[in-house]
Amino acid sequence: MSFIDLVSWDDSSSGNAGEGPIFAHKFPETNLGTFTQLLVRESQEAVLFTKGQLLGKFGPGKHTLNTENLPLLRNLYGIPFGGKNPFFAEVWFVNKVVPLNIDWSTTSMRYQDPDYNTMVPLKAVGRYGLKVQDAERFLVKLVGAAAEFRAKDLTEHFSGAMNAKTKTVLLSYMQSQRIGIKSISAYLEPLSQALKASMLAFWEDYGFNLEGFYITSVEIDDSNEDGQRILDAMARQSAQIIGGYSWQQSKAFEVAENAVSAAGSGGMLGALMMTNMMGGSGGAAAAMLQPSPGGVPVTGASGQVGSGAAPVPREVFCSNCSKKYSSTSKFCPHCGNLYNPCPQCGSDNGKEARRCVSCGTPFSSLTRCPVCGMNLPPGAVNCPRCVHAVAGAVACTKCGSVIAPGDGFCSACGKKVE
Repeated sequence: MSFIDLVSWDDSSSGNAGEGPIFAHKFPETNLGTFTQLLVRESQEAVLFTKGQLLGKFGPGKHTLNTENLPLLRNLYGIPFGGKNPFFAEVWFVNKVVPLNIDWSTTSMRYQDPDYNTMVPLKAVGRYGLKVQDAERFLVKLVGAAAEFRAKDLTEHFSGAMNAKTKTVLLSYMQSQRIGIKSISAYLEPLSQALKASMLAFWEDYGFNLEGFYITSVEIDDSNEDGQRILDAMARQSAQIIGGYSWQQSKAFEVAENAVSAAGSGGMLGALMMTNMMGGSGGAAAAMLQPSPGGVPVTGASGQVGSGAAPVPREVFCSNCSKKYSSTSKFCPHCGNLYNPCPQCGSDNGKEARRCVSCGTPFSSLTRCPVCGMNLPPGAVNCPRCVHAVAGAVACTKCGSVIAPGDGFCSACGKKVE
């Protein structure tokens, strides 16, 4: 059996893609001698084990493995001073360079988001860097019978503990500070510091010094159906804000598009509905669809308000509970909120609203009924809710159209004002 003259390790290949840097490497041969030269490079530390015991530790430099620097050789093998005597030992090289490219991630975690007041699935990813502080403790506790120990092995070994600790600290911090998913990116630095502080003692127990711990992102987990729906809803909300339209309007557009598709591209019903959704602009179709006193389009022989035709029912969204109900109701059947329609489009608005949430019609320029407080359509003769007579309004006795003060004839049918 031949004995090894030189023991060394070139760690230049310690950064292989996908596996991460090598923390520890065992020299493949164990047949050494008191003449063997041990070469330890910078940023390395060599640790020798024999018969289950620590034989010695060596820092950077060139060392001869003799009884002067390995006194246990005399006790374990009976090797005297001087001479070239063989012995068997495992030589481990420990890489003490600080790697800052070890990736970590959490599994999905549910969080009660304060911005949306609902449970959202989150995931967090980041990086951390470790330095082997106590090579002996590291080798005894982690390496075992393996011939090599990479960052990948470290990640797999501690995946459960890392996942539990990072999720606990992250969720506790976000909850105590009431941080929403929309603003979480502004808190990545303090979150990283809080997580690092909680991890220091954990890694120290395995011989490591935690040099850096970073969170690169906390975001909605789109790997499940719940996360995908939430991301879609957030995208729609952003589009509505940028486009300047409300959720009610977007639903109205969908209804109009479906009506056009059902009736054909030239269908009258779809055209009328689309015209109304767009604010009543656009030639003869808009003239046929005037706002009724209840905010619901009505049609008649003259096409004017008050022609006597019954309002066309439609569904509106309650300004209080956001549930749908018929515009023929005076109160929301779900929460009892009083229906306060916009005189232009019929959408329900809060009592203190200054402009319509759907079409933007300003309410400051409208007259309110002195009895029930409803916003009155321009030129209304009576309040559509309580039928209270509007002061100063005159209706044509022939067609029912509103006659402006001072006019001698009706502008709709030409009948003389009596």
